[in-house]
Amino acid sequence: MQPSAGNQKLKERTSKAFLWSFIDSIGFRGVQLIIGIILARLLFPEDFGLIGMLAIFMAVGQLFISSGFGSALIQKREATMRDTCSIFYFNILAGLVMALFLCAAAPWIASFYNQPILTPITRSLSLILVINSFGLIQATILTKNIDFKTQTKISLIASLLSGIIGVSLAFLDFGVWSLVAQQISSSVFRTALLWMFNSWRPAWVFCFQSLREMFGFGSRMFFSGLLNQIFQNIYLLAIGRFFSASDLGYFTRAKTLEEVPTLTLSGMVGRVAFPVFSAIQDDRPRLKRGLKRALLVLSLFNFPMMIGLAIIARPLVLVLLTDKWAECIIYLQLLCLAGLLTPIHSINLNMLQALGRSDLFLRLEIVKKILIVINIAVTWRWGIAAMIIGMVILSMISYYLNSYYTGTLLGYPISEQLRDLFSYLMMAGIMGFAVYGIGFFPFANDWSLLLVQIPLGGVVYFGLCRIFKLAAFMEVWQEIRTKIKVLRG
Repeated sequence: MQPSAGNQKLKERTSKAFLWSFIDSIGFRGVQLIIGIILARLLFPEDFGLIGMLAIFMAVGQLFISSGFGSALIQKREATMRDTCSIFYFNILAGLVMALFLCAAAPWIASFYNQPILTPITRSLSLILVINSFGLIQATILTKNIDFKTQTKISLIASLLSGIIGVSLAFLDFGVWSLVAQQISSSVFRTALLWMFNSWRPAWVFCFQSLREMFGFGSRMFFSGLLNQIFQNIYLLAIGRFFSASDLGYFTRAKTLEEVPTLTLSGMVGRVAFPVFSAIQDDRPRLKRGLKRALLVLSLFNFPMMIGLAIIARPLVLVLLTDKWAECIIYLQLLCLAGLLTPIHSINLNMLQALGRSDLFLRLEIVKKILIVINIAVTWRWGIAAMIIGMVILSMISYYLNSYYTGTLLGYPISEQLRDLFSYLMMAGIMGFAVYGIGFFPFANDWSLLLVQIPLGGVVYFGLCRIFKLAAFMEVWQEIRTKIKVLRG
């Protein structure tokens, strides 16, 4: 009876974690989307392009602060106070070093992009690395404890307050500095709230032995993450170098809109899946069932959102961002095709982490990054759209690579995964044709077109899922009905 009770407890914790991770992701992305729309209407594409030029440097700096020890702490079953304190002080030291490095490198970065204003902007944003270093352990502990309710509160409050600051400065014509202030204030609020809502406090303990014990797993995760962050942002680097700040602004705005659903889903499931999969890492049959369930739920929502977003991209951009952002429409449509599989192959990587196979994780990342370099080298001369088409092809290759090892380790090969996912892709495709077809009817304006397309897509897709009784839909539907009954008493 004991294993059954333990399994039930883990299931209940996982269900609550998914709920709060969903609220966190939707709330955070929703607030960020609304604030981003307001800022996009107030500012110009080149303002966003300047910030996009620094994304790769900030992402790499943030990764150096953690150095993979956060993932190692989650994966380690019995972490001690000595372990957490050692990582805490290491994070702060790394944050200071990386901030100083960015300040020194700021003139070189400005020269690389031929944008002198990037020197003061880079030095200002380097403060984020120091600020964030003080809250990494608190955030890691919350994730390890599968406490996403607290993280939800923190994310929403920090996003809202920093958004108010950014929008206020944009109204006052501070231009790109309103985006700088927004990012810095977001880090300040988030770190302060992590300390406020988390009872963990550091002791005066530091031990190199603790770091060495987690270095094996953590170092491979660090180098994997380093490769991922560099190449996740390398398109921004290449576009910023070979094209104008405005061109990069169009790309970053399209990427932001595409990432609202994809990163919301992959982040929501991934944050929960890693600690949950780690907790049952020795039970391979349960891991396979958990992976299958996660894949189906992700495809249930991501496929229709990506296909639907690609179809309504034109009226959506024109309504939300105005005509000055029209050039980003084609980028958004192509990025949606690339994003179809993003959460799907991400969950396969979460499984490798949970199994402790950071060696395979690193090997996969190296191969995929080589492919990204080849894509940029071949396609950039034909423009940004050609680079994104290359991203679509790489997304399909990445899914195959990511699912290969999980298929071998868990007996869940890519052929079986694709059979499980096909029905959801088919329903999303039928929905897409319906939404696309309605666009041929005459509408008074783009607003009225959107007001018909969006609900039509939802009704057609979920109606088809209900008629054909797709497993993930029925499970989610039953879960919602159960929650409603509980709320009604």
